[in-house]
Amino acid sequence: MQRGERAKQYIFVIKELVSREIKRKYARSYLGILWSVLNPLLSMAVMSMIFSTIFKRSIENFPIYYLTGSILWSLFTGATNSAMTALVDNKNLLIKVKLPMQVFPLSRSCTALANYGYSLVAYVIMLVIFGIKPTLYMLLLFIYTAGLFMFSLGIGYMLSVLYVLFGDIKHLYSVLLTIWMYLCAIFYPVDSTSPMVQEVIIRNPVYNYIVCTRKCILDGALPTAEEWARLFVWSIGIYLVGKIYFNKMKTRVLQKV
Repeated sequence: MQRGERAKQYIFVIKELVSREIKRKYARSYLGILWSVLNPLLSMAVMSMIFSTIFKRSIENFPIYYLTGSILWSLFTGATNSAMTALVDNKNLLIKVKLPMQVFPLSRSCTALANYGYSLVAYVIMLVIFGIKPTLYMLLLFIYTAGLFMFSLGIGYMLSVLYVLFGDIKHLYSVLLTIWMYLCAIFYPVDSTSPMVQEVIIRNPVYNYIVCTRKCILDGALPTAEEWARLFVWSIGIYLVGKIYFNKMKTRVLQKV
């Protein structure tokens, strides 16, 4: 089979797996995919009621500030959490069907990206309601999203292998995500923390994607050269590390799954 035909086949498989995951997620829901639009809006409403008064002076347009961080964080957690169990959940296909092993965590990450796309509908609606003026800088959102997707996929590759070898990684990662979320400044201003905590937050890769997006959406500005550098280093670096580790462990995964 030629490379082009093989690529088309793999893309078709990924589309089918993504479609299956989305249908399964909303199988027992009357509103279905609409929840991907409603969920960030409801979350934003609750968080705004709780924190908008507290941070009124330090955060302008708090609902958009929060929503920006929230949907990016959801993309990251959705992609990595679902990719983690991809190999175990699809072990029958993994053994019986001749497909590249990376198709399974990749399809889970693509499913999270599709859900993120639905959330953007709610996001755009809120931008209009809160009077955020459109600028050309907003187009950079696609670059930041692509960077975060690569970063998440790299971590997803590593987690999918680790979950096969060490099932408790799922619980450990859940604890790590809780700590990680609070270090992303999703609902509070960074300058409200101590200098030491600020330094940790600034060096947090997920926060870097969030702050870059906030700058292009809320401030109509470009990230600093340092923020650009972090974005590309984290995206490309973690993706390559995850892919190399995944390829290296394929044989062991097949023996263990």
